[in-house]
Amino acid sequence: MEASNVATAYISAATNRFPHAAAVRTSLIAFASSTYVALWNTENAHDTGTHITLPGHEGTVTSVRFINDGLLLSADDRGVVKLWRNKAEKWTSVFSKTAHSKAISAIAVHGDLIVTGASDSLVKIWQLVSSPENEIAEVQIIHLRNRYPLSVDVTTLPRSNALILAISGTDRSIQIWTRSEEEFVSSVSLSGHEDWVKSLAFRQSSGDDENLLVLASGSQDSTIRLWNIEPHDKHNPSILTGQSAPSLNDDLLDAFEASLGDLADAEEGGRQISLKRHIITVRSSESSQQQFTITFDALLVGHEAGVTSLSWRPSSPQHPDLTLLSTSTDSSLILWSPSTILSSSQNTSTTLWINRHRFGDIGGQRLGGFVLGLWSRNGKEALGCGWSGGWRRWSCLSNNADGEETRVEEWHEVGAISGHSGPVRGLSWSPRGEYLISAGVDQTTRIHGEVHSLGTTTWHELSRPQVHGYDVLDAAFLDALKFVSIADEKVARVFEAPREFIDTVHNLHVADLQIDASERPRAATVPPLGLSNKAPTIFSANSSTSYDTERTSRRPFEGELAAFTLWPETDKVFGHGYESVTLAVSTSRKLAATACKATSADHAVVRVYDTEKWHSFGGPLAGHTLTVTSVSFSPDDKYVVTVSRDRSWRLFALSEYGDGFIPVAADKSHARIIWDCGWANEGDVFATASRDKTVKIWHTRHVGSSAKWTPEATLQLPEAATAVAFTSESLLLPISTTPAHGCERRHLAIGLESGEIALYSNDISAPQEWHKGVLISSQFAHVGQIHRLAWRPGQTGSVRQLASCSEDGTLKVLEVHIKKRQ
Repeated sequence: MEASNVATAYISAATNRFPHAAAVRTSLIAFASSTYVALWNTENAHDTGTHITLPGHEGTVTSVRFINDGLLLSADDRGVVKLWRNKAEKWTSVFSKTAHSKAISAIAVHGDLIVTGASDSLVKIWQLVSSPENEIAEVQIIHLRNRYPLSVDVTTLPRSNALILAISGTDRSIQIWTRSEEEFVSSVSLSGHEDWVKSLAFRQSSGDDENLLVLASGSQDSTIRLWNIEPHDKHNPSILTGQSAPSLNDDLLDAFEASLGDLADAEEGGRQISLKRHIITVRSSESSQQQFTITFDALLVGHEAGVTSLSWRPSSPQHPDLTLLSTSTDSSLILWSPSTILSSSQNTSTTLWINRHRFGDIGGQRLGGFVLGLWSRNGKEALGCGWSGGWRRWSCLSNNADGEETRVEEWHEVGAISGHSGPVRGLSWSPRGEYLISAGVDQTTRIHGEVHSLGTTTWHELSRPQVHGYDVLDAAFLDALKFVSIADEKVARVFEAPREFIDTVHNLHVADLQIDASERPRAATVPPLGLSNKAPTIFSANSSTSYDTERTSRRPFEGELAAFTLWPETDKVFGHGYESVTLAVSTSRKLAATACKATSADHAVVRVYDTEKWHSFGGPLAGHTLTVTSVSFSPDDKYVVTVSRDRSWRLFALSEYGDGFIPVAADKSHARIIWDCGWANEGDVFATASRDKTVKIWHTRHVGSSAKWTPEATLQLPEAATAVAFTSESLLLPISTTPAHGCERRHLAIGLESGEIALYSNDISAPQEWHKGVLISSQFAHVGQIHRLAWRPGQTGSVRQLASCSEDGTLKVLEVHIKKRQ
């Protein structure tokens, strides 16, 4: 391969579980995914989802904020901040600095001012410096005295150039700091919440209330408090803005608050309400003082668990009203807005904040609820990110009745993005390449496929067939509608597709399976305290079900994937004495092999089963002394090669009577653990990938009447090799029992421990000569150890799709453009 180009066809990436792990600029969402900063354009016409991952952080990214359209700031759990600049639609890192000694938990940006809070009990103020390159300079440090900041926000006071900074942390108060000259000074502490305050959000009012600044605070006590900040009117001592009221002195207010506190202590569920007016003083630009008042305005009660994030709707002519988005661990996302109520007894009005819309799930804290929420497309869309790292998105349609000023909003859910929330250990293409299954440490298996619509093709998650109680380590298709998986348990489990999955892939034009699904169950459920997916009798073939038939005509949403796309479990496969480690399925799909954790030769065996009745096929394949890390069947199913932590590989051949495999060769020339092995499509060579930074190509040589496998080539690599996969320049159709030798060249993809992918090629007639191709960098590949590589079967031409999964938690499908050697 003398020339290659690489493009990204699909990225499956989850969002990190931090309330500040995502930010939006119009329709571009930047979110933290493992050590990446990932980008997702919600306004993309083709709905391609995550389109790029930006490597650079060494720690887990915790916070992301846009500074402007061309600058992005990110921070990680090692205290490092990075600046990213967009130039010609390409984001690059332009500045990096260790800002804190511990994990950064929150970031706020206002113009060229940046505020960071971290677990070292410090809040730091930074100034953006634009020349000669973009960087940030520290200007102030605020010590929180052993309290950890959870949220920060900063903005400008109304009709003033002075800045106001709000800090909340691991106590019940909100610290207000102001800056009118060079440094922020402590001004006031706002009390009232009964638990940690985890989210803060300022909002400048517009229209008739330009003098009003609103601060929203969300707490783990499940409540949201709104605070009004406005210029102090010495001639109107009223606490309630815009209303006439008799003067109240602070002594009376203190007494009233004390009585409320006593009531709250005496009655379960009481809320402390403070009506005290706080006055802060700042220096104006004319060297004179200016005063502002901070008063409690509203208590929003609606969530049943802790509030995780708050976000104000961007002001626009289409959405002029104040609207606050809140998310909670109770799996709900609520939109709050004020409503004016006229009094019948007096010519007055009262403004109440009400719950306009409520999204999410009803019935408690399923899967940890929402971690964060934000607005997209200038308030047209509301988004929430769940505990598992997947997003849910709702789009707004405004309907104005003729002659009415009231704006009625209709919301409906639309598709979003998802991904494994932990390392992805295994993947497998369906036999003809219709779709792809992945297995993750987040205890799920997921099926991904290409959705064809209106002449475009986009990748999406189609099903989550297994939501398990153990870390899932690998999965492999037995046919297009059946797969076997292993987890951190002693059992392998077999699943068959329900009717709903078949309807979905047909309606979305993912695949034309031409299978009668009428006899299959509609779906599956997991019994309470169970681990096995069952097909309830209510979902039998001819029974009517309560399932939404319209759901199969679109891709499933995040909330549906875990609940309605499970596959029924049909078999369990026992045999090993310890937890499973690796899995392989033969080319004909008639055999499957498994291995388990082992520290002795007694357990370091591979067990082979027939996939029809799941009976043992011959005896265990013995010979290794430590855990077998990978197993691979030859294309004609006559050989099985195994590799192990004991640094050796062993080859087993089908017996003369076809009732099992017998050992025929072994080698221990690698210096370190062997991670993976794989056969070429032609069946004449196989490769072994080792931590010793080499991949060895093994070829059979006939000496007399016996065959000997010798190392024809040793490929030296910059990092430890962890995965291998072959493809050929012939048609990549499913291989039959007779290997094809008609092609001229083959290509080898090698996954590295660094996350990069090396490409090599050779002439089939000269297995000892390998030519180095491109090294796919972490910009397109991964930043963590690659666990599996698999070329997509059923493809022709010079463009091949390569699927890869990694320790960094991402699954990617790359398009590799191969040019034939002349």
